[in-house]
Amino acid sequence: MRTIRTRKHTAALGAVTAVLALALTACNGDDSGTKSAGAANNAASDGASTDASQPADGKDTDTAKTGGAAQNTGATKAGTSKTGTSNSGSATGGNTSDSYAYKHPCKSGDLSIRVYPREGSATQHVIEVNNTGANSCGLSYFPRVSLGAAKASDHSKDITPAVPGGLGGAPAYPVKPKTAAIAVIDLNPSGANGLTWIDELNVLADGDHMANADTQNFPLGPDVKVLDPKLGLYRSTVADAVTSMKSAGNS
Repeated sequence: MRTIRTRKHTAALGAVTAVLALALTACNGDDSGTKSAGAANNAASDGASTDASQPADGKDTDTAKTGGAAQNTGATKAGTSKTGTSNSGSATGGNTSDSYAYKHPCKSGDLSIRVYPREGSATQHVIEVNNTGANSCGLSYFPRVSLGAAKASDHSKDITPAVPGGLGGAPAYPVKPKTAAIAVIDLNPSGANGLTWIDELNVLADGDHMANADTQNFPLGPDVKVLDPKLGLYRSTVADAVTSMKSAGNS
C-alpha cells in the first residue's frame, strides 16, 4: 500500500513540475516578447529619428537652392530694371549733344519762331528760333530772311539783308531742346530814308535743309523804312547776336 502511495505521490509531483515548467516557459516567452517589442520600438524610434533628420536636411537643402534661385531671379530683374530705366531716360530725356545736332538738322515741326522789336532800338528786330523737340538739332549759320510786301504777288523784288562773311567751322549751329537760337536784323542801320513799301519779314529757320514752304511771315507794322539791312549769325543771346549783325557786309 505504501508503494502505491509513493508512486501516486511521485506522479503528482511530476505533474506539478510539468505545470511549473510550462508556466516558466510562458513567463520567459512574455519577457522575450517584451524585450523584442522594446528593441523593435527602439529601432523604430531610431529610424524615425533618422528619417526625421534626413527630410529636415533635405528640406534645408531644397530651401537653400530655392533661395539661391530667388536671388538669381532678383538679380536678373534688377539688371533688367536698370537697363529699362537707362533706356527710358535716353528716350525721354533725348540726345542733347552738339555732335548729335551736327548730324540731325532741325525739323520745322520742332521749331517755334518769334519776331519782335529789340528793346532800345527803332530799327532792329530779334528773330528767336526755339527748339521745342526732345533732341538737339542743327540749323544753318543764320536764317534765310527776305523783306517784302505782304500783298505782293511777285516777290522777286524782295530785299535780302547782308550777312557776315568768312564763315566756317562746325557743320551747323546746334540748338539744344528748350533753348533758342537768336539772330538780330537791322532794317536800316544808318537811319536814313529808305523803302516804305516793305511791311513783312519772311523767315526760313534753316536755309540749308528746309523747303521754301516752311517759310514763316511776320508783319513789321506801319512806318517802316528799309535801307541796306544787315543780319547776324545765330547766337545764344541777343547781345551776341547784335555784335554778329554789326559785322555783316564786312568781307
